[in-house]
Amino acid sequence: EVKVVQSGGGSQQSGGSLKLSCEAWDFTFPTNCMGWFRQQPGKEREEVATVYTGGGVPRYADSVKGRFTISQNSAGNTVYLQMNSLKPEDTAMYYCAAEVKIESSCRRPDEYNYRSQGTHVSVSS
Repeated sequence: EVKVVQSGGGSQQSGGSLKLSCEAWDFTFPTNCMGWFRQQPGKEREEVATVYTGGGVPRYADSVKGRFTISQNSAGNTVYLQMNSLKPEDTAMYYCAAEVKIESSCRRPDEYNYRSQGTHVSVSS
């Protein structure tokens, strides 16, 4: 069954760190676009970080540059989001998404067909 499974998240104090993991199950093609987006109540979805698992420079939202890092495993079907120097404004539901892609240009992850169930990240001041 093709699906995206996410783990991690939770609560942390401002300045702390959390790590999210995301695995694309049964994605048999070796290159994918995978990424994270988040949504806060009453606000639009925001792309957080996106990577083409076939190689290339990850893309980050300005709001998380220098603090969050997206990485992947060698198989190209699992990505991680290391979130450092967390701020209260990072509080949101975080979703992982994936799509099979041959070319290296990736759309926003909230446009992908396969997405996780989401996990809540809460940062207190």
